[in-house]
Amino acid sequence: MAEVKLSSKNQIVVPREARKALGVGAGAKLLVVVRGDSVILRRKPKSYAEAIEGLAGTPYPSDYLEQERKSW
Repeated sequence: MAEVKLSSKNQIVVPREARKALGVGAGAKLLVVVRGDSVILRRKPKSYAEAIEGLAGTPYPSDYLEQERKSW
């Protein structure tokens, strides 16, 4: 955990440990997520499709689509 200070321009500096953990550097884009009284910084994914891939659980078997197409 690190403490940061809000500047007069409402800016903060992301601590080195946090930048290293997120794998980001100068010019990187981050997402700011507000949950109640907390703020979460996340690295912006290059592809949202890849970022959410697998969230629904195990994917269909590799031959699932082929079997469905043949059943039509």
